[in-house]
Amino acid sequence: MAQSATAPVVNEQERTALAKRAAVASLVGTAVEWYDYFIFSTASALVFGDLFFPNEDDPIMGTLSAFAVFGVGFLARPLGGIVFGHFGDKVGRKAALVTTLMMMGGSTFLIGLIPTTGQIGVLAPILLVLMRLIQGFGVGGEWGGASLVAVEYAPADKRGAYGSFPQIGNAVGLVLSTAVFALVSMLPDDQLLSWGWRLPFLLSAVLIAVGLFIRFRLTETPAFQAAQEELEQQSAEQAKERMPIAELFKRFKRPLLLAMGMRLGEAVFGYIILTIGLTFAENYTDIPRTHVLVASSVAAAFAIYTYYFFGKLSDRIGRRAVFILGSVAGLIVIFPFFWILDADALVLTYVIYTVAYAIGVGAVYGVEPAFFAELFSTKTRYTGLSLSAQIPSVLIGLWPLASTALLAATDGDPWPIALITVVCLLIGLVCAVLAPETNKADMTRVGAPTEEAR
Repeated sequence: MAQSATAPVVNEQERTALAKRAAVASLVGTAVEWYDYFIFSTASALVFGDLFFPNEDDPIMGTLSAFAVFGVGFLARPLGGIVFGHFGDKVGRKAALVTTLMMMGGSTFLIGLIPTTGQIGVLAPILLVLMRLIQGFGVGGEWGGASLVAVEYAPADKRGAYGSFPQIGNAVGLVLSTAVFALVSMLPDDQLLSWGWRLPFLLSAVLIAVGLFIRFRLTETPAFQAAQEELEQQSAEQAKERMPIAELFKRFKRPLLLAMGMRLGEAVFGYIILTIGLTFAENYTDIPRTHVLVASSVAAAFAIYTYYFFGKLSDRIGRRAVFILGSVAGLIVIFPFFWILDADALVLTYVIYTVAYAIGVGAVYGVEPAFFAELFSTKTRYTGLSLSAQIPSVLIGLWPLASTALLAATDGDPWPIALITVVCLLIGLVCAVLAPETNKADMTRVGAPTEEAR
């Protein structure tokens, strides 16, 4: 891994400059992460079934197989979270972040070079699964580290605002990926299936180069440096640290479980907008796929602003209140979302996509970096943040597969999917109610959580 730079922050002006650089680095890194994931999920819904799992009798079965591969990447994410969380907490944030970006971007680029099943037979889906596993392993440590460098550099009263930058990267990645796929999806089917689908994957090389350039210029965060200095001043016996994951499970079980519950509700709802809506529209409505992709892009463009707005709002009124607001919004719009698609209502499709993603997802997702980071101590924070997001990902990764299977079993009736989403949103809502308010938390603490957070 790359060596960490630990140059001290000299004054407030320099710290502000470094905080802005860290926020941009987080944004670019997560833009790469989500660009990679969105083009894979979009390709799974549109072309991977035909290219890697051809089934002339029932095309939806090919889509099911493609989403199974999509889910495989999520199985590797918790392991990536443990490995990179450990190095991020013990060695430093920067080294882990450079490595995760290289793994994610490299595997995505190589997917664009894989021959199809028609060209090399069964080896094609095997290579696709391998690249997906590497991609998932890298992503497992990416979001936690990207969130930390934004939040730990931020001024104490602006952690929500700065913490929204990695989430803005999510929206940027979605805009880029859906825009690119919207363009290539206009190609005739034979050109799309022969070479057009490869272009979004190969273009990821540009984002990787920009992300690495910015991340190599980062220094270690002030919170991590302060924790290192405190540990160095302790006696030899006191300084014998447990592994971060052992410390996490001993002292931070409750915060970890609450964060996992909140993440579950947010992600299940988010994938309705990002992936499952496209699958439903493509197979069971008359809405052209290009319009669904453009609607996703428009919604994500609005979310670039709303993520920041809700993050900044949480600095004023608290993380819990904003998260609860987003959960309630999700509960209100989930059934109308499917009703509108099912009615082939094109204009309302754009409206519901924007409301659901920019407000519903925007409020819960926008505050997660600051909210989750503040639940843990400095020396367990990378591991805690990564596992909070990645352990639920095992279930979340199976969600597109399960929802597509439900659609096939019910001949396109979306109500079971909407009902499951409601249950998950309620779990996240309850966890937010039970969680402590953290926007005044001490980010330099090394030891156990406060009594309120236990």
